Parts: sequence; C-alpha cells; structure tokens
Amino acid sequence: MTLEKLIRIGDVSMVCKVRLCKASEVAPGQMLRIDATDAPPLAVFNVDGSFYATSNVCTHNIALLTDGYFEGETVECPIHGGCFNVKTGEATSFPCEKPLRTYAVVRDGDELFADV
Repeated sequence: MTLEKLIRIGDVSMVCKVRLCKASEVAPGQMLRIDATDAPPLAVFNVDGSFYATSNVCTHNIALLTDGYFEGETVECPIHGGCFNVKTGEATSFPCEKPLRTYAVVRDGDELFADV
C-alpha cells in the first residue's frame, strides 16, 4: 500500500495518508477489510455511495468487524453481536460501549485514501 506522511502545520501530530482501495471494489451496502503495511487493521464501508473507514477491530472483544454483518449504517461484531454506526463510530448496542475509531475518507478518482 502507498503511504505518504503528512505533517499538519502548527500541530505536533503526524498523519499518515494510507491508500485503502479502489472505490469500485466496495459496492453499495458492502464492506472491505484493509490490511495496510503501516496502519492498524481498517475497514471500509460503502453506505449508498459514500465511503467510511473505521478500525476493523471491535472495541468490546478482539474480533474483525468485517467478519460480521453490515447493513445500512450498522456493522455487527461476529462474536457477541454488539453494533456500531460506521459513520460516527458510535457503539449502538450492548455489549459494545466504547466507540470505534473513525477515519476521514478522501476519494481521488477511483482511489480511496484515509488519514490515519
């Protein structure tokens, strides 16, 4: 995966621009597991043509969310059935209480990128 390091002016934090995938690889209503070299496990979701990226690891128990179920704006963990809103990261059902980390997705033609 292509990795471009960016430094925000006036901010000491470093942001890495990570190539996620091609938009055409994620049909509406689908999700895709992303394994980038220098980034945590990520998931990309297509909600009616808009793309969202989150951590791919459930905050309740270690499980890959892309092994679960995705419908509308909600992804369900495959282990205990807890749910998250993929747009906001909000935990929406028990046993999940801690929100998912979310990442802004930038589209450049058919390529999707996230600042991680």
